[in-house]
Amino acid sequence: MFTESARKKLSEVKRHALESDVLGSVGYKNDVRVGVVGCGAWGASHLRTWSALGCLEAAADLDPIKRDAVCTNYPGVECRASIEPLLIGNTIDAIVIATPAATHAELALQALEAGKDVLVEKPLALSVADAEKLAETAEERGRILMVDHVLEYHPAVVRLRQLLGDGTLGRIRYMYSHRLNLGLVRTEESALWSFAPHDLALLHGMVGDAPDTVACHGGAYLNPEVADVTLTTLSFPGSIRAHVFVSWLHPFKEHRFIVVGEREMAVFDDTEPWAEKLTRYPHLVEWVDGRVPIARRAEAIREPLVEIEPLRAACEHFLECIRTRRRPRTDAASGLAVIRVLDAADRSLAAGGVPIQLNPSVMASVFIHPTATVDPGAEVLAGTRIWHYSHVMGGARIGRDCVLGQNVFVASRVRIGNRVKIQNNVSVYEGVELEDDVFCGPSAVFTNVINPRAAIERKDEFRPTLVQQGATIGANATIVCGLTIGCHALVGAGAVVTRDVPDHALVIGVPARLEGFVCTCGDRLDFVDEKSTFVCGTCGRSYRRTSQDQVIEDSS
Repeated sequence: MFTESARKKLSEVKRHALESDVLGSVGYKNDVRVGVVGCGAWGASHLRTWSALGCLEAAADLDPIKRDAVCTNYPGVECRASIEPLLIGNTIDAIVIATPAATHAELALQALEAGKDVLVEKPLALSVADAEKLAETAEERGRILMVDHVLEYHPAVVRLRQLLGDGTLGRIRYMYSHRLNLGLVRTEESALWSFAPHDLALLHGMVGDAPDTVACHGGAYLNPEVADVTLTTLSFPGSIRAHVFVSWLHPFKEHRFIVVGEREMAVFDDTEPWAEKLTRYPHLVEWVDGRVPIARRAEAIREPLVEIEPLRAACEHFLECIRTRRRPRTDAASGLAVIRVLDAADRSLAAGGVPIQLNPSVMASVFIHPTATVDPGAEVLAGTRIWHYSHVMGGARIGRDCVLGQNVFVASRVRIGNRVKIQNNVSVYEGVELEDDVFCGPSAVFTNVINPRAAIERKDEFRPTLVQQGATIGANATIVCGLTIGCHALVGAGAVVTRDVPDHALVIGVPARLEGFVCTCGDRLDFVDEKSTFVCGTCGRSYRRTSQDQVIEDSS
């Protein structure tokens, strides 16, 4: 298979590569039977590769012309009109999905549920929900699910990761990728979803973590519904920045991935000959007298690579994972991480480039408007909706089924319970806790320092404020810090609360004074005199007044 010189180079790459398993399946007996679904441009490459590996058992495609071509080019390989015949029985061990992106999720799910291992072309799916479903199904069924992020298996990328791992490049400062060409125009997915998955997978693999923030700008020139050009910027933990520029309306082909490290820079240019695909630049920036930065250029260093087709390396890795039952390098979790970034970039693009926060502690069932910001480290539980221009800081915790209206601010370490409704223009500062079912009217004000001064730092003097379950705070009311608003109390609009409010109390005015009492449902409780009882005509709850300023619900 290899010349003697190539064998020596291959041995060197295996010895140095951090991911030697990428090339480790050479020499296996090919006893795995593979069916390829989709025989178009990339499907044809899979057919060729799997045939060369001795694993091609069957194929499927809707187009009869393509089916005839398969039968002609690969005698003995049956090509069906649908995936279903390939899923019956034990004739096929693994399915390769190389169909249009819009069909990936459905076909991959069928194959997984039929008990097949699956290699699916990028992107894994066109929605986060579909990608999550595939990952869950693969885990439940004990199946191998691999995404063909083929560049992860490119010898240049394997070597690039090794240069990062051994410290040659130093700590990553920033990265960028340009994937540009003329043609390959899609109608079912944008250039972002068609081109960027490769590079987003590379970025994720290089950093070893998902980005914190994603922003995307672009333009749709051929079809108003499909972006032809996009520029995505990403912020990763550790102050690492990156951008991905993709277009299918470019005058020439450019596939370039650049890593700028503290010690050296590296360029992976996939349009160059193999001898020039990966180049290191040990440039330096020196500070003269500690004040003036001077760039010192150094000679480029070419990294030797073995000429191994990335698709072949990916397919061999898939075979090895099938045999050993270990997770692929580009497994379902890797594919899902890329889909989450694509989804965030798509939402940013639709909102005119507004940055989108990616926060693993925010559940998928949470709605966050594209203009809202939820910082990393915040916890937001299922069913909560966060609307326009709101900001939740890291360290805050928001419960289930809450609603934060426009321009709401939630500070770090704030605790908000379940089913809380906070209307527009409310700032919930550090030290405030809102229990379940609290309602805050528009422009309600909380404080956390009793005597603030701009020139004096008083963060160590914050006074806690507790708003207990079911309480209502009216529009433009002010709650002075250090107080407790009792359960189901009602603070009237515009009131200024300067002392604790009892349970069920109705307070109004400046400063707020006791005006009466309210039921859990919000209706007024009209007691005849002190220590009398009252039954709410709306909900039927019974209350007993125990003193001039206290009532309790009578459970007897």
